Amino acid sequence: MFTFFKKYKFFAVVLIILSAIIISIIYQIMKPKEVLKIYQPADVSTELVDSTLHYVKKYHTIADFSLINQNGKTITQNDYKDKIYVADFFFTTCQTICPIMTDHMVKIQNELKNDNEVLLLSHTVTPEIDSVAQLKKYALEKGVDDAKWNLVTGDKREIYDLARKSYLAAKDVPFQVNDLVHTENFVLVDKKKRIRGFYDGTDSESIEKLLADIKILQQED
Repeated sequence: MFTFFKKYKFFAVVLIILSAIIISIIYQIMKPKEVLKIYQPADVSTELVDSTLHYVKKYHTIADFSLINQNGKTITQNDYKDKIYVADFFFTTCQTICPIMTDHMVKIQNELKNDNEVLLLSHTVTPEIDSVAQLKKYALEKGVDDAKWNLVTGDKREIYDLARKSYLAAKDVPFQVNDLVHTENFVLVDKKKRIRGFYDGTDSESIEKLLADIKILQQED
């Protein structure tokens, strides 16, 4: 019997390898494809959503916008057409969470520097302070890649509405000319302008989750 097994040892090894490959293929075929949730206003804490949207449960998308970036260029939704992007809200003079958030956005930029499918978009919440020149200075200090990442300023009301009604990323406070309370949230937006995830921009583990989720989102197409 030992001689028999010795004689067919090669074929047995090949059979085992083929079996392992076939089992692996079957597992991959049967394994459910991971899909990211599509977030609606009703899924988000009411303090982050404009009261007019609290009960919206479907069809939510990011509204059209027109803002000015660090190079004085007008940036609209067309610049993000057919792109996955990460959005947040900040201001250049912030000394608390914003520096950490910006450093993490730089990390995302560097991780995805060769991926033309993904862009970044940061909105200032103090446009009266963050002029184009100020945004450019900040961009140079932080190593912002102009082709990848827009820092935008513009009309305060428009930025406020985007934060509360589109990205669902600002606390529920009455609108004031010089006051907009943003959160640490990074918002993942898909190619159809839908929100696919919220991430703590101050937390390293959350950033890793964001990078992983971008890969999942890219597999949807």
